Amino acid sequence: MAEEKKINQTVDAELSKSNESIAEGVVVEEKYADETLRLVQEYGDSFGPLTPEADRKLRWKLYRWIMGFVLVINLMLFIDKATLAYSSLLGLFQEVHITDQQYDNLNTIFYTAYLVAQWPGHYLMQRLPFGKFVAGTVFTWSILIFLHCTATNYGGLIALRFFLGATESILVPAMEITMGMFFIKEEQAIVQPLFWITCMGCNIPAGFVAYGLLYSKSHILPWKFFMIITGGITLFLAIACFIWYPNNPAQARFLTLEERVHATRRVHESNRGAIEQKQFKKSQFIEAIRDPLTWLFGLQSFALMIANNLAYQQNLLFLGIGVSNLGSTLVGVAGSGFSVVCCIIAAFLIRRFPNNNAYFGVWWCIPAIVGAIVVVTLPWSNRVGILAGILLAGGTFGITYIIALGWTTSSASGYTKKLTRNVLFMVGYGIANIISPQIWRQKDGPRYYSAWIVQIVISWVGCPVILLIIRFILARRNVERRKWIAEQEAQGHHGEGYVEELDESGNLVKKKVDIALLDLTDLQNKYFIYPL
Repeated sequence: MAEEKKINQTVDAELSKSNESIAEGVVVEEKYADETLRLVQEYGDSFGPLTPEADRKLRWKLYRWIMGFVLVINLMLFIDKATLAYSSLLGLFQEVHITDQQYDNLNTIFYTAYLVAQWPGHYLMQRLPFGKFVAGTVFTWSILIFLHCTATNYGGLIALRFFLGATESILVPAMEITMGMFFIKEEQAIVQPLFWITCMGCNIPAGFVAYGLLYSKSHILPWKFFMIITGGITLFLAIACFIWYPNNPAQARFLTLEERVHATRRVHESNRGAIEQKQFKKSQFIEAIRDPLTWLFGLQSFALMIANNLAYQQNLLFLGIGVSNLGSTLVGVAGSGFSVVCCIIAAFLIRRFPNNNAYFGVWWCIPAIVGAIVVVTLPWSNRVGILAGILLAGGTFGITYIIALGWTTSSASGYTKKLTRNVLFMVGYGIANIISPQIWRQKDGPRYYSAWIVQIVISWVGCPVILLIIRFILARRNVERRKWIAEQEAQGHHGEGYVEELDESGNLVKKKVDIALLDLTDLQNKYFIYPL
């Protein structure tokens, strides 16, 4: 394809040292290869293929440990994001003396920091030990939640929300990368919706905690207790991460040596790409910037997340149509339960009908459009119908975000390129969330017609169009790749390369390895087939 040829004019420095094609065997220096290379070289031939029973045991072990960690971290992450929303029901406005507009500004400030911290956060994530980086980030986040209790004015909340946004900004990409390290493509399509159940369902535990705290008779207002509870749980989570959160499959403490080898091998064989690489590669960064898919994924993230502030406005919208503080917490729980059911349905459909990411992304925006139309067209007296429309709109389009975020990572190869694409995806997310609170102007209440129209046009129509364009580009690339692979196999080439390293005598030698261990990008490695 013309676009691939143009992008491929920039090649890795390590590849330029060799005139060999991919089919003949690319050569890279050891430091530029996958971090799991040593494990595969030293122990790869020591263990035979997994038996079906051993394979099943390994998969369930990965589900327990990896999904256990990322599910709990993501749950607490989104509960913490919702602390401000629930604090608005638990006395925050009265004690800190903030207005509705200042409340919206705090959400904007949070996502301003979220945006600013993307590139430095991703750089540190690549350079530092991955597991310890996650643990340190979770610990910092817990301390910032505790410090919210010390805020006495709007200025104090501005500082805390800014630093909390910067701290939390890197955790979702880190968990996405973790799942990519341990799960093959087919499994990722299933674990993604399950992972995001904790996001969609965070209002269930948070809502019940808030409901209970509203009965508190202490002289300390309930919103501070809410911060203490969530901060305390997050602190214990940080300790667990420090002990057990893995850097990569080759260094996972909860796996035996044989399980580490097989966990590494299965990901390489399925994904045909590197698991982790600690060297920042300028050429991969440039390729990511030049690849139109990077910008399309970032653009669809921006478009969809223009609607994201709906989640933070819901409690105020419920109050606006006459629901009490207690009732708002319970309605939030019900809406979250509806979202969880939708996530489970989405996981089943994705597993049953794989390689349909774009189509499912389009599908889950349709109920949001219907809900929004209900909200803006029903008479204000029909409170139940409006309430149902809000819940329908807010509880479904998030699945499109889930699908797109996982697709962003799985459709790229080359560790630096993946991180760069993640950064730009989250930049789109951050910019949209800076803008999103501002479309809910106080003078437009209680119907907020303009906000709903913006969400329909930009988020729930615009985003699906972009996803369909992405699918068209990837499908076209796959047709050419499958044709190319068939030609290479007919010539006896099967996707192998070489790593340059020093032997015991100090001589530079080449060792043949699977091409997946070379940390090539998807445009360099034509054996990489894009998920659709």
